[in-house]
Amino acid sequence: MNLILTVLQIVAPVGILAGVGFAWVKAGFEYRMEFVTRLAMTLATPCLIFTALMKTEIDRAALADLLFAAIAAYGLLTLVFWGLTLVLKLERRTYLSPLIFGNTGNLGLPLALFAFGQVGLGYAVVVFAVAGVWGFTFGVWLVSQGGSPLRVLKEPLVAGTLLGALFLWQGWHTPLWLTNSLDLIGQMAIPLMLITLGVAVARLSPGRLGQAVWLSALRVVLCLAIGAGVGHLFALEPVAAAVLILQVSTPVAVTTYMLAAKYGADSEAVAGMVIVSTLLSIVTLPLTLAFLI
Repeated sequence: MNLILTVLQIVAPVGILAGVGFAWVKAGFEYRMEFVTRLAMTLATPCLIFTALMKTEIDRAALADLLFAAIAAYGLLTLVFWGLTLVLKLERRTYLSPLIFGNTGNLGLPLALFAFGQVGLGYAVVVFAVAGVWGFTFGVWLVSQGGSPLRVLKEPLVAGTLLGALFLWQGWHTPLWLTNSLDLIGQMAIPLMLITLGVAVARLSPGRLGQAVWLSALRVVLCLAIGAGVGHLFALEPVAAAVLILQVSTPVAVTTYMLAAKYGADSEAVAGMVIVSTLLSIVTLPLTLAFLI
């Protein structure tokens, strides 16, 4: 019973805030997705990442171990799912990105925070940063079938991550008045991301649900296996391993749908995977958390 209550306390805030966004759209109220997403990803989330890294009390060696483990995990995910699309004869530019990239920001960060506190958030930021850099380089290149991977250097998320890592490495801290200001801005990120997730799901039109169901289920199994295997291989400490497993197994990222729509891939098929994997996560994420806690 205590385990059920603990998992409920972690998952409930995520579900409620995403539900607020879903209900907001269904009630017919205006929600300017482009503005809110830009606010969250350009200002709030970089501040959250920077302050989380700057203030973390996690041993730097442990963070470095997780960094290399996350790189290995996403490299392995890419190879496995590349092979899967080849075997199943799926269009790679449509299906590979949603198979690889989960909602490490919208869901992963708040879940890690609620489950493991500030230590969990510090670890989750590292995995989120790896996924973000890989997504903004390889992911965009894959869907757009070209373009310079150096565009990632223009992303505020990357700047916040690199600056936070520098401050962590050097043991620097911003003045208290500035830290408090950045903290306040960063606190917007998680509520905005969760509400926006609900809005995005409410606006999606699912396509090919039958295929999306078995692909999403297979994706969860492979992601959990790879996350657990890499965590064991790198001998990560328990919370770091749990965060890695949680992050790589989050449902398909909404951004993969946006990229598919922008660059002319099969966005309806991706929308189906986003919706099905998000609904599936209502069951899989609590079970995963119950195992990890």
